[in-house]
Amino acid sequence: MSEVLVLIDAPDGKVTKPSLELLTIARRIGERSAVVFGAADTGVLGEYGAEKIYQLDDAVYADYLVAPKAEALAQLVADKSPAAVLVPSSAEGKEIGARVALKSQSGLITDAVDVAVDGGAITTTQSVFAGNFTVAAQVTQGAPVIAVKPNSAAPEQVAGAGAVEAVSVDISDAAKAVKITSSSPKAASGRPELTEAAIVVSGGRGTGGDFSQVEEFADSLGAAVGASRAAVDSGWYPHSFQVGQTGKVVSPQLYVANGISGAIQHRAGMQTSKTIVAVNKDEEAPIFELVDFGVVGDLKTVLPQATEEVKKRKG
Repeated sequence: MSEVLVLIDAPDGKVTKPSLELLTIARRIGERSAVVFGAADTGVLGEYGAEKIYQLDDAVYADYLVAPKAEALAQLVADKSPAAVLVPSSAEGKEIGARVALKSQSGLITDAVDVAVDGGAITTTQSVFAGNFTVAAQVTQGAPVIAVKPNSAAPEQVAGAGAVEAVSVDISDAAKAVKITSSSPKAASGRPELTEAAIVVSGGRGTGGDFSQVEEFADSLGAAVGASRAAVDSGWYPHSFQVGQTGKVVSPQLYVANGISGAIQHRAGMQTSKTIVAVNKDEEAPIFELVDFGVVGDLKTVLPQATEEVKKRKG
C-alpha cells in the first residue's frame, strides 16, 4: 500500500485537530505517514494512525518563511512516491502545497471538503464559485496535493506504529531568501481558533458594535467568535475574525449568524457549515434562504435567553 504524506500542524509542539482529521482522511487512501517540522507530540500521531513519522527538526524551518518546508516536503515526495499529499487548508498549508505541487509537477486541489477513493482514483469534493456549485475533481498528473478544510472529518483513534524517522534535507540558498527577524504570539482569548472551531458564533451590523451578547453566547457553547465584513470595516471587531470571501473561510459543525444580512461574500465564507442558524430582525434577510433554522428577532433579546438556556442545560 502506498504512503500518504500528511503535513502536520503543531504550534508549540501541540498537534492541531485539523491534522488529526487529515490522518483520518489519509486512511481511506493508503498508509499514513506524518510529516512534522520541529517538535510535536509523536505519541498522539501514533494514536491517530500514523505508521511513520518523518521528523525534520532543524532551525531553518523556524527561521525562514515557508520555502524551506516546501523544499523539504517536495524532496520527501520525490523519495517516497506517495499516493497523495494532504496539507491543512490554512494560509501556510496552501502555500506549501502549491510550492510542492509545482516542484513535483503534480496537480493541486485546495479547500476540499471531502476526499474519497473512487475506482482506484482519488476524488475530492469542493464548494466553488461562492458556494453555488459542488465539484468533484481528480488530479491527472503526479501525486495529488490536496488542501483539506478543517472539520471535513471527525478524527478517529486507530493505533498506528508511530515509528519516528529523523529526516535531514539540504535546503538551497534560494529557499532562505526571506528570514523571520521577529515574531510575537497572538494574545490568547481562551476560545478555539476560528478556522478550526466546531462551532462558530458570528455577529454583524445588527450588533450595533456591541459584541458582548455574541461573545457570551459563544462562550456558553465553547465556540469561536466571527464577524461580518460590515462589522470589521466599522471597526467593531478585529479583521482577523472576519468570515467571508475576503476573510476566513470556515466549515464548522454549527454556524450561528447574528445580525448578519447574508451578503454573498459572507455566505461564501461559511455556507459549507454542516448546520446553519440565523438570528435577524428582518424576516426578508437573504441569510434566511441559506439556513437550517432561523429566528426572526432582535439578537440583543434572543441571545441572552439562548445563553441562559444553554448554561441551565449544562448544569
